[in-house]
Amino acid sequence: MNKNILGETFEVNIHRLDEKGFGQAVVWRKNEEGNERKLKLTIPYTLPGEKVQVTVEQPHKRRWKSNAEAILEQHSDRVIAKCPHFEKCGGCVWQHWSYEGQLQEKTNYVKNVLRLQKISPEVVKDTIGMEEPWYYRNKMEFTFSPDGSLGLHEQGNYRNIIPLETCFIMDQEMKETVLLVAKWVKENKLSGYNKEEREGLLRHLMVRKSFHTGEIMLAIFATESPDEIVGIDELVTRIEHKFSQVKSLLWLENRNWADRTQAEQTHILLGRDYIHDELVGYRYRLWFDTFFQTNPLQAKKLVELALEMAQPKQTEKMIDLFCGVGTFSLPFASRVKELAGIEIVETSIQSANRNAKDNGITNTYFLAKDARHGIDEVLTHFGKPDLLLIDPPRSGAGGKVMRRIGRSKPNRIIYVSCNPASFATDIKELEPFGYTLKTVQPVDLFPHTHHVEVVALMSRVEK
Repeated sequence: MNKNILGETFEVNIHRLDEKGFGQAVVWRKNEEGNERKLKLTIPYTLPGEKVQVTVEQPHKRRWKSNAEAILEQHSDRVIAKCPHFEKCGGCVWQHWSYEGQLQEKTNYVKNVLRLQKISPEVVKDTIGMEEPWYYRNKMEFTFSPDGSLGLHEQGNYRNIIPLETCFIMDQEMKETVLLVAKWVKENKLSGYNKEEREGLLRHLMVRKSFHTGEIMLAIFATESPDEIVGIDELVTRIEHKFSQVKSLLWLENRNWADRTQAEQTHILLGRDYIHDELVGYRYRLWFDTFFQTNPLQAKKLVELALEMAQPKQTEKMIDLFCGVGTFSLPFASRVKELAGIEIVETSIQSANRNAKDNGITNTYFLAKDARHGIDEVLTHFGKPDLLLIDPPRSGAGGKVMRRIGRSKPNRIIYVSCNPASFATDIKELEPFGYTLKTVQPVDLFPHTHHVEVVALMSRVEK
C-alpha cells in the first residue's frame, strides 16, 4: 500500500472539543525527511475521552478533518441520534451525546473561558436546560438547491443541500408548512438558485412561528417578482386551506450576489408583513428580518433571570445597550423610572418604539446609533445610569465600549451573552473600574448544539 496516496490510519484519543463542538486529537509521526511532526486532527461527532480510528488521506498535512471510521472506546454518555439527517445536516452536532452530558459540557466550557481570563469560575452555576430539549426552535431558514430541492446545508460542505424530510429541533407545525412549499416547488418544476452560475429562481425559505399566538410567517426569497410565477395562486390557496394560522406569506425579491436572507422588494401574498408574538407578558411585532430569540421558552428564562439579578427599582435610570426590538427593554421599563435603549439597526429601533407604544410603555427613549457613541449621547441627555444591561452580538462589545461603560459608573451591570468567550474578554475590561463578577448563569437555548448563553451580574464597589 502506498500510504502517500491511500493515507495513514491512526487510533487516537479525543482530548477536548473545539469551538464548534468537534473532537480534537493529536498524533506524532515522521515526515518525508524523517523528522517528528505534530498532526492536529478534528474529528466531528466524537466525545472527550473516546478512542477512535481515523484515516488521514494526505499524511503530510499539519491539520486534518475527518469523520471517525470506528469508535474503539466510547463515552458512557454516547447515545443514538434521533434524527436521520444527523452527521449530514449542519443543524445539530451533539445528538449523539446525552442531554445531561451536553449540559455539563456547557457549564465546564463557561468556567474554562473565565479561567483563561484569570477570572474565578466559582460564580458559575450549573447550566439551566430544558425539560423537553426537542422541537424548540420558532424560526428556521432553508435553502433551495439548483434542482429546486429544499433543505439545510451539509455539514462541512456549504455547497450541498440535504433535502428536508424531518427536523427534531423545529416546531412540527412549521415543518409541515415547509414541506408544503417544497412539494409545490417540485410540482411546478421551479428552479433553485445556483450560487456558482448566479442564476435560478428560488434562494431561501424562512419560517417563523409565535408559540404564544400561534401565528406563522412564511417568506420565500427569489430572484424574480411573483407576478409571472407558475402556480403562485395555487400555493396561496393551499396554504389558506390547510394552515389558517399562516398570517403572513411573503415573496421577497433578492437579486444580490450575497447569500443572505435579505430583500430588495417585498410582496405580500397572504395576510400582512409581520406576525405577533409575546414574551413574559409583552407583545411584539415580528417582521421577516426582526431579531427575536429562537427558543421562546428559554428566552423567557433569560428575561426572568436578568430581572432577578438586576432587582430594578422604580427610582432608577437604566440603559439597555444593543437593545434590538426591546426584548429586555419593555420588561425592565415597567420596573424603572426611565430607560434608554441603544441599537445601531434603524429598523430595530423603529420596532422598539412601536412595541413600547403597543404595550402602553411611555418611559422609554430609543436611539439608533452605534454603542460607543450612543452611550455618550445618552449620558449627555439622560445622566448617569443606575443600571445597565448589555446584550451584544457574538463578537462581543469590545474594549472601547466596555471601558466607556466602566467610566459611566452604573451601580449594576447585567451582561447577556450568546458567546461566553467574548463575554469573558469583555468583562475583564471592567475590573480596573471596580466591578466584581457576582454570578454567572448559563442557559441552554440550543440543545444538541455547542452553543450556550449566559446571564451575568457585575456590581461596582467604590475603592
